[in-house]
Amino acid sequence: MTTLPRPTAALSADEARRIALRAQGFLGAPDRRSGVRGVLRHLGAVQLDTISVLARSHELIPYARLGRVGRKTVEAAYWKDTHAFEYWSHAACILPVEEWPHFAFRRRAYRDRPHWGHELPEGVYDQVVKQLRSEGPLTATELGGAKRTSEWWDWSGTKVAVERALMYGEVVCVQRRGWKRVYDLAERAIPQALLHDELDDTECLRRLVGLAGQSLGVGTRADIADYHRLKGEQVDAVIADSGLVPVEVEGWSKPAWADPAALATPPRGRHRTTLLSPFDSLIWDRARTERIFGFTHRLEAYVPKPKRVYGYYAMPVLAGGRLVGRVDPAREGSDILVARQVTLDGPKAVPAVAEALVEAASWVDCTTVRVERVDAPELREPLLKEVTRALIAALR
Repeated sequence: MTTLPRPTAALSADEARRIALRAQGFLGAPDRRSGVRGVLRHLGAVQLDTISVLARSHELIPYARLGRVGRKTVEAAYWKDTHAFEYWSHAACILPVEEWPHFAFRRRAYRDRPHWGHELPEGVYDQVVKQLRSEGPLTATELGGAKRTSEWWDWSGTKVAVERALMYGEVVCVQRRGWKRVYDLAERAIPQALLHDELDDTECLRRLVGLAGQSLGVGTRADIADYHRLKGEQVDAVIADSGLVPVEVEGWSKPAWADPAALATPPRGRHRTTLLSPFDSLIWDRARTERIFGFTHRLEAYVPKPKRVYGYYAMPVLAGGRLVGRVDPAREGSDILVARQVTLDGPKAVPAVAEALVEAASWVDCTTVRVERVDAPELREPLLKEVTRALIAALR
């Protein structure tokens, strides 16, 4: 049995929550000078997802921290000048390009993987690499077609090959075009100084565990492992040398680790009020979200409609460092943001939810907000009044 080191500090639950908020960019003045690229470096990973309601999740992440940053600016910040690459981290994520060497352990694991869900036809892999070398960057469609049939899972041999090459690290996704991956050879896309697999697994894991701890501020072993989807034993093997320090957190049943820089100064500053993507790294771990915020959240997009409680794409509302409600948004035409369902954590949440709705509407160029269902009927009129007030203020 492994003996855990003695905690170097004891944190209250409130201190841990505030440290986590600051680490994720929601407490204190936003770093507008470094912009979207700064958000990406700060978080270490921005999750991608196919669902687009207000916008896609990777656009919502910097918006939630910076406010009304232009959506074209977001895309350019990620992809222009090979600032980032897409790879498997917490899920499919945009990652800072300087972290390419630290995912060598995962590329090696994929190369050694004995079984795959799709068969790779003989000769197709080399053919795809050759075509990318002469014609790339290209989408799977441009390489010859992504699917054999209309079924989403029925990949063509070309798609199987290029995805396998992506996992191996021979090919890189250099941008998304109409949500399609655009592939190019790593030798062209990744800066030469970073294009290597020289770091051994221990060095890679030590770096990613340290980065996860910095991005979380404070977290349990499970929190840290989940950030880049590492195994618990991988975390155990390197955490003592990761730069993180053991701490004790009030109300947490498991040992925790913290970024020493996060402990050095008390977390103070202005709290952000915003809608959160369900895939935001502040809340993507359900167990951590419940432990820190006392807030149970589940994405219901894949839940049968009759069984949904909060809505298809319910977005938690962050205000005052707390999660105070949920909004299930939609768009109607080009200028109406629809709140199909609003769930409020009491009357005090009304102004914050209204503010978050109106700011989000402005960001996606909507001039009107229509509220449909409110879970507490007695709060419907107060919410409508606050939304109207916020809309008028936004026009001034």
